[in-house]
Amino acid sequence: MPHVIKTPYTVDVYDLMHRPGEMRERTVDIVVPEGFGNAMIGVKEGSELTVELRMESLHDGILVSADIEGTAAGECGRCLIDIEQAVQVEIQELFAYSSDEAFEYEVHEDTIDLEPVVRDAVVLSLPFQPVCQEDCLGLCPQCGVRLLDNPGHEHENAIDPRWAALENLAGFDGSTDSTTTTNVTDAASSAE
Repeated sequence: MPHVIKTPYTVDVYDLMHRPGEMRERTVDIVVPEGFGNAMIGVKEGSELTVELRMESLHDGILVSADIEGTAAGECGRCLIDIEQAVQVEIQELFAYSSDEAFEYEVHEDTIDLEPVVRDAVVLSLPFQPVCQEDCLGLCPQCGVRLLDNPGHEHENAIDPRWAALENLAGFDGSTDSTTTTNVTDAASSAE
């Protein structure tokens, strides 16, 4: 069995191993060595996660329950400004003594590695499209200005490029007129 390399996520459990009924509570402050998240938001390298652990010894392993708190940083999916969001996640996993058991996580020597459990829980809790606020209006599709900063922002009606060649004709404003369309349709019907 390879020697366990200790990381900020490694927790010693030697005082709980093979002692069913024993329980320990512990607070672990993790300085994140490598950032993780999705394309828009994540927990950045160097930020801190606080893990409130409750570890209970069972016959087949150690049951770990934890509350994880921290801060994720990224950008708003609508207006692209930088944002921060609180992370609060609860986990509960069994770390088995034996790899023969059908459990995903194991006790290695006398330690458990919380990294995969914490990563998975935090990443799944992050929004796929984070927003700076629920009613964020995003960016102007024509010029890219942030609409929340410019509430009255608008542009002149753009001429549909398919009609641009007719722009020099008298009275043409680039918009389609439903009455003209109706009159043409009525004229075609009456000609039949």
